[in-house]
Amino acid sequence: MTTASIAQPVAFREYRLPRVLFLLFAVVWVISAIHPVMVSDWWLENMLVFLLVGFLIAGYRWLPFSELSYLLIFVYLSMHEWGAHHMYANVPLGEWMKVTFHTVRNDYDRVVHFAFGALLAYPQREILMRKANVRGAWALGLPIVITLGLSAAYELLEAVAANLAGPELADGFLSLQGDPWDTHKDMFMGLLGAAVCMGVTALGVRMRESRTMAFAAAAGRGGRHSGPQGR
Repeated sequence: MTTASIAQPVAFREYRLPRVLFLLFAVVWVISAIHPVMVSDWWLENMLVFLLVGFLIAGYRWLPFSELSYLLIFVYLSMHEWGAHHMYANVPLGEWMKVTFHTVRNDYDRVVHFAFGALLAYPQREILMRKANVRGAWALGLPIVITLGLSAAYELLEAVAANLAGPELADGFLSLQGDPWDTHKDMFMGLLGAAVCMGVTALGVRMRESRTMAFAAAAGRGGRHSGPQGR
């Protein structure tokens, strides 16, 4: 599977995984659209999905992402569609968590906010690396900051949309569930997810660099040992 550091431009017709994931997401989207709990809320929840998918399609020539990034985006969007279908506050997994962990609300939206950071920080890093030539600690730190900014922007858009919508739709879309700190907690979960993602990425980069150095050292020792025999 290609990653941010080894991805190369590939013609879409030759790039199998994104085509498969696109078709799978189309199936997920159609299933999500069948009898959602609240149709108007489902449309609101999908507005940013349309924008993201449109960006991925329109921007493919500008930046065909790595297979890993496409997989992470697919998982996140699928999680979001499940939440949109159930209006988030009614997702069965969240109800199970509520009973199991004795929480006072359905916390599936918290899981998706965490996933926003954990799954989408890596594609952000890929954009920074491949289009802005950002490397090292900056490529690991900036996605965390950007995720927090995007989380704040989403909460502001959510508040504006809720103000323009009717009371019932606003309540369903915001999914506060009686928690006055819901916005802050959602932003923190996105920040935490991005930090975890970049921490895992940093560990992976360090392990790859260690293996490369070990291979280089082994090759150097092999060259020195074979030298006298050659002479």
